[in-house]
Parts: sequence; structure tokens; C-alpha cells
Amino acid sequence: MEISNYSRIFKALSNEQRLRIFMMIYERWKKERDAALIPAEEGCCAVDRAFTKICSCMKLSRSTISHHFKELQAAGLITCERDGQSYKCRINEKSIESIKHFLK
Repeated sequence: MEISNYSRIFKALSNEQRLRIFMMIYERWKKERDAALIPAEEGCCAVDRAFTKICSCMKLSRSTISHHFKELQAAGLITCERDGQSYKCRINEKSIESIKHFLK
């Protein structure tokens, strides 16, 4: 991974609210994946549910949450895609592994 990619990732995570949001998404995704509630290749959680939980926990508007999701997506930390009327959000495991490797 190039240094500019690391810079984008760390810049996205330097915002405290965004870091909390990412941590919530990551922990939920990891818990579901580890519990085999979802296939490993799926690795996703419903964004609508995540939005609702994050809005209630952090007392942020949906537009603010949406902005933070877009920033996390632009940094390559998550991907979101439409699934009917909702969205699926996936953790980008390659980015996570790259960060782990970088921090070693």
C-alpha cells in the first residue's frame, strides 16, 4: 500500500466521531463474522441498522452519519452497496490487514 493510502486512512480516522463510527461498524462486523452468523465472504452488516444504532448512541443526525460513512468509504475502510431498499456495508479487510502490517 502506498503512503498516500495510509495518509487517507489515518486522516479519515483522525476525526473522533468517525473513529467511533468505524469502531462500532468494525466490532459489529467482527462479532457477526466470528460467530458465523454471516458467511466470511459476505462480511457485511446492514447500514440502515448501523445508522439507527449510531444515531441513537452518538446523537448525530442521519446526514452527519452519512457524511462520515462517505469519508470512511473514500478512505477505503468500508464499501457500501445498495441491496433493495437498504445498503450493505462491508469492512475492507485488505485495508485492515495493511494497517496491521504498517503498525507492526
